[in-house]
Amino acid sequence: MNELDIILNEMHAVLQKVNKPSIDHAVAVLRSGKRIFVVGEGRSGLIAKSLAMRLMHLGMTVYVVGETITPSLATGDVLFAVSGSGTTKSVLLSAQKARELGCPVLAVTTDPHSELASAATDILHIPAATKYRREGEPASVQPLGSLFDQCAHILFDAICLCFANLHAVDHREALAKHSNLE
Repeated sequence: MNELDIILNEMHAVLQKVNKPSIDHAVAVLRSGKRIFVVGEGRSGLIAKSLAMRLMHLGMTVYVVGETITPSLATGDVLFAVSGSGTTKSVLLSAQKARELGCPVLAVTTDPHSELASAATDILHIPAATKYRREGEPASVQPLGSLFDQCAHILFDAICLCFANLHAVDHREALAKHSNLE
């Protein structure tokens, strides 16, 4: 078996365990917000940014926590917090602050019992391996949290596809919002 097959098999095994209602619920949480704020660190942060970009293409008002143009979180906003381990301090602090402000927090994590999950109002559980290789995590031959990040990316695209279908946003409309400064 080659590396591509190994990666695809690992991803398939994880994604089969994520049920459709949890994706629909994530869409509902995002749709409930006036604005969406995403937060994550490292590769997980990059995957979170890819979600923010696509949601913007689909017509949502979305910001990335930590960027210089990100406004303050306010009542009616939603925080989408991504941390494979559920212990990333900056992500956890953002989630706790969002809850103090009365905003819903959707945590995306491998550990539904983590600090991040406890701070969240909603959880999207991705049962993948993390960089810590904790007991109960599936095996992965890939380095660090690659399996979590890959599965998160696919799930985020599924969320965007559901959102696009619900709002009847087609390719042409999304493309019109794509950067034209390239």
